[in-house]
Amino acid sequence: MTPTPDTITVNGDRLWQSLMDLAEIGAYDDERTGLRGVDRLALTDADAVGRRQVIMWMEQAGLTVRIDRMGNIYGRREGTDPTAAPVLTGSHIDSVATAGAFDGCLGVLGGIEAVRTLDERGITTRRPIEVGVFTEEEGVRFGTDMLGSAVAAGRLTLEYAHALTDRDGLTLGGELTRTGFDGPTDVCLAPPHAYVECHIEQGPVLAENDVEIGVVTGVQGISWQEITIHGRAAHAGTTPTRLRADAGLAAAQIIVHLRALVDSGEYGDLRATVGHLVVHPDLTNIVPARAELTVDLRNPDDASMARAEEALAAFLRDLENSGPGLSLTTRRMARTAYVPFDEGVRKVIAQAADDHGLDHISLLSGAGHDAQEIAALCPTAMIFVRGEYDGISHNPREYSTPEACAHGVDVLATTLLRLAGQD
Repeated sequence: MTPTPDTITVNGDRLWQSLMDLAEIGAYDDERTGLRGVDRLALTDADAVGRRQVIMWMEQAGLTVRIDRMGNIYGRREGTDPTAAPVLTGSHIDSVATAGAFDGCLGVLGGIEAVRTLDERGITTRRPIEVGVFTEEEGVRFGTDMLGSAVAAGRLTLEYAHALTDRDGLTLGGELTRTGFDGPTDVCLAPPHAYVECHIEQGPVLAENDVEIGVVTGVQGISWQEITIHGRAAHAGTTPTRLRADAGLAAAQIIVHLRALVDSGEYGDLRATVGHLVVHPDLTNIVPARAELTVDLRNPDDASMARAEEALAAFLRDLENSGPGLSLTTRRMARTAYVPFDEGVRKVIAQAADDHGLDHISLLSGAGHDAQEIAALCPTAMIFVRGEYDGISHNPREYSTPEACAHGVDVLATTLLRLAGQD
């Protein structure tokens, strides 16, 4: 196959080195796996160091950097028509507390690598190309995922986001100021011409099908809520079972019921996770007086998601009425519907993969991404690269090979060039 002039191959060794260098910021030694992990929660000191490193790489690549009032970072490569809407790419560099090196980072560093390659080949584009870094995509610190992109796209307000608190009571707005990322520019993003995000799959589909590239059709719906159960503290040895209002037991019943909803098959391809659970006073010989847990529901069908949410709400009502002394409160943390991606952008990605000689399949994303928020503003799609070890993610075992990363960014760079229009 003879590459066309708009088929771009990036420097895979340089891309890999930048991934490994960024992974050392916030790195820790994971005792359970024996591997090097990443702990770079949004707007922590480690995240601030990582952001400054990315900004330095952007500036070295000739990008003009701006930071908005949500701390979102954009690096701009001008086109020959500066009035044209830009082609945007990017992702995030914040992580969960037990992360690997690739989630989000591949999309950001891949965008920078695409720009470096265009510069080295002396290629100009009609449209500007921008690389974005969105704040608090993971949602683990301030409780709302895809936060920076959701505010940029107008789904959430800046005031709402700035007032969010972490578990220590620190506000997002205050942490933006403390870390120096309370930027001066307007957070509302002008609609780009298109948005393309490259990401590790975080699942087993590409590996199971033995293909390198995923053309993502959309992102399934996500529902997050926090449930607080109020019971009554009591002595573990002297309080008869019939007199207990055990908040810990109620929490366990919720977890078991969620699994029953999934296993019933009545709610489509439902997935349910309780990722955070804590009881108070958290002492061996005291019946828990309070329990707090989070519920993460995922579903590719909005109607099935709504029915699952109602089934959970009905169970919570019945649980509260099951005996004296129990009361429950719920708080919505996040809710996004199924988001389909643009067929036109998907076709450009698929053609780019074909032109690079890379096998590809179409698949739905089970994880949330900034792309689902930006899709409200412009035609959007995603490129998935293959992960190893059953596609595990949010874990130090998260891994994609240097070749897979380079191939994904080859497709990204080619797609960006074709969408931006070569001059």
